[in-house]
Amino acid sequence: MLGPWEAEARADGLEEEVISAVVTRLRDYHRLSPTSRQEALQGLWRRLQRGTETETTLSPGEVEDQPVETPSSTSAGAVEIDIEVEIEEAETEGEAQEGPELTVVEQRTESTTAPRLKEHRPSSPPTATSPISPPAALQAQVTVLPGVGPRHGQTLERLGLQTLGDMLFYFPRRYDDYSHLKPINRLWYGDEVTVIGTVQNVGSRPIRSGRITITEALVSDGSGALRVTWFNQPWITKRIRGGMQVVLSGKIDQYLGRLVMNNPEVEPLEQQNLSTNRIVPVYPLTANITQRWLRRLMHQVVTYWSPRVQDPLPQELRRAADLLDLSTALLQAHFPDSLEQLKAARHRLAFDEIFLLQLGLLRQKRSWQERTARVFETPQDWLESQLARLPFTLTDAQQHAFAEVRSDLASGRPMNRLLQGDVGSGKTVVAALGIAMVARHGSQSALMAPTSILAEQHFRSLLALLTGEGGGLQPEQIRMLIGATPETEKRAIREGLASGEIKLLIGTHALIEDPILFADLQLTIVDEQHRFGVEQRAALRNKGDNPHLLVMTATPIPRSLALTVYGDLDLAVMDEMPPGRQEVSTHVLLPRERERAYSLIRSQLEQGRQAFIIYPLVEEGNREAPDGDENGGRAAVEGHRRLQKEVFPEFNLGLLHGRMKADEKDEVMASFRDGQYHILVSTSVVEVGVDVPNATVMLIEGANRFGLAQLHQFRGRVGRGSEKSYCLLVPETEDSAENERLSAMVETNDGFVLAERDLEQRGPGDFLGTRQSGYGSELHLASLTDLKLIEKARHFAQAVFQKDPDLQLSEHQALAAALARSWYNDEQPTRGDIS
Repeated sequence: MLGPWEAEARADGLEEEVISAVVTRLRDYHRLSPTSRQEALQGLWRRLQRGTETETTLSPGEVEDQPVETPSSTSAGAVEIDIEVEIEEAETEGEAQEGPELTVVEQRTESTTAPRLKEHRPSSPPTATSPISPPAALQAQVTVLPGVGPRHGQTLERLGLQTLGDMLFYFPRRYDDYSHLKPINRLWYGDEVTVIGTVQNVGSRPIRSGRITITEALVSDGSGALRVTWFNQPWITKRIRGGMQVVLSGKIDQYLGRLVMNNPEVEPLEQQNLSTNRIVPVYPLTANITQRWLRRLMHQVVTYWSPRVQDPLPQELRRAADLLDLSTALLQAHFPDSLEQLKAARHRLAFDEIFLLQLGLLRQKRSWQERTARVFETPQDWLESQLARLPFTLTDAQQHAFAEVRSDLASGRPMNRLLQGDVGSGKTVVAALGIAMVARHGSQSALMAPTSILAEQHFRSLLALLTGEGGGLQPEQIRMLIGATPETEKRAIREGLASGEIKLLIGTHALIEDPILFADLQLTIVDEQHRFGVEQRAALRNKGDNPHLLVMTATPIPRSLALTVYGDLDLAVMDEMPPGRQEVSTHVLLPRERERAYSLIRSQLEQGRQAFIIYPLVEEGNREAPDGDENGGRAAVEGHRRLQKEVFPEFNLGLLHGRMKADEKDEVMASFRDGQYHILVSTSVVEVGVDVPNATVMLIEGANRFGLAQLHQFRGRVGRGSEKSYCLLVPETEDSAENERLSAMVETNDGFVLAERDLEQRGPGDFLGTRQSGYGSELHLASLTDLKLIEKARHFAQAVFQKDPDLQLSEHQALAAALARSWYNDEQPTRGDIS
């Protein structure tokens, strides 16, 4: 405890001589015998009495004779120090009785002789309106807390709690409202209440051959009596006894016609009630930690440290946005006085998360826009000739996106645009026109795709769009580079890029390898951008000098998510499908109706079509079975074997799953595309796959396991030709057929509508995938479905940014520090890459 205490003592202005005396005498405390410890403490006590003003009038002898009270605010940085008990011994002793339920203080006996040292400190903690700097002790390990030894420290680390600061921002997952007291004679079945009464009797007995211990107590309050039961908690008999007044909080149940309360929280009436008679926080737990123990620990940290945390938001901003100060918000988020205070506290903390994210995005966008890029002016007559070459007319959405790309290329600033559009909406055509505009000036472009099969698909499409009469490019000026490219061809590609002869290179991550050097790379395009990390996209951009950047995604992004996470990118939305594109007919089938799906597939195959069959698992047995399904979720390997042998023996079935090597997956997809397989049995790896216009049926087994984003991506694999196409959803159980996601799939083919619903049901994970940005803080309280909060935070972030973009004003110094802590690599923030 000395390190954190020393830092806080200096922050409180304690004399250096006093600090030195305490540190010197207690540094070797753990090595002393009990007698030597007592002598050292008494000597230090006398030294402190001589040199400083003390808050206590007790002598060391008087302290020895007093029972030690539970400290309500002792913490690592406090100047009130309990020094007697060996933490490990207390921890072991406590666990032997009740896991980590008992604190260090509860292990003391009346013969404790160690004095409690108190030094002078301010009569009240700093107020929230005049916060001190963030205390250094917030970085102290949780093991400095009384009752937390190395073993409990390791357990807390599994919850992400390593420091006192971590604990301060470790918020409850829910709250139980036990603030409403009721007399026993007015209780009703199902009530969640707090009851105050007197214990009439209490005892424990084994049941079920000793496998379970039941503890029962009878509690009365004058109006009636209530039977209370705890299972496998025999230590309850040591905590309460007959005649003791207690506070019980829990849910009223019924047994043999009488009202009972099972496994309630219980505390003696005279103690500070953290688990009863109030709105009680319920924290996420891990093995070997009880809710009560963690709650008590959190209260100790939060009540002491929340007033000492600096508020990053200026008072003027808080007033304008109608926000609580941070200290109050932290305290009320953990231990709320009322539901109104809890709501206001969580609103403030959620606002902070979105506000800091928005500030970082604005900073990144400005940093990008301050750079200069090559100007690519394009004559209108040349553009019209290129559009006339296309075998189709651009949709209004394509024309709008193309106009934005054209404007970006002519702006003199690097384009930093996200092109989002549903599967089949025609994003590749817009990218092709951008490539053509750059190639017209003799410069180079690069397109990076996540898989070889997608890279090959883009290569074929762009070769057809950009070459031929009036196309502007020759076939030899467009090349493809993937892992399987022969070394001799790779060498020729490297030479062509370095000389400038190759104008467009399409490939996978092989594009960003060191030997690849471009003569004049001016446009970089990333397809399915969420499949690449920040470093990979940055490596591609670094192949050129401030090249223009266009990133594409086939996942429709809800407006709230786009505002929040893609705020540094200019968005071009393509929400219109090309004419002639077939709407996929979607149906939900019960598991017993699976044969109907097979019949439809068979009829389509006999007409020369192809089909996909998707399974949620690779192999059976690698995930727990849902209720009533002894075989677990249906799996691709077993499904492929059964379908080939029993259901479609006259057809060829291919198998694709994530455990296969990349070249094996590419080979299977290419064979399916070329018609060598009639049916492709696959897991979700086909979600972003090759274009197979001949495929007309998508059968999804275990459809209830997938989110709307995935289901919509699967459905987008069919209906790409001129023939009528079908998507059949088969849940694992009949009850699952009522799943909201499956109903939504039947109701609409609009990817943006489905994206909004998926965001509400499953959160942002389906859209963002693994967090890959420079933003280092998780969104703990903010909901990406709360558009009102997002727009509010965005409004105030823009106001602050316009007034002081570098946060150099004195009122913004704390905000600048908070922003630096929220973003990785603050000195050189990742530009333009958020997800």
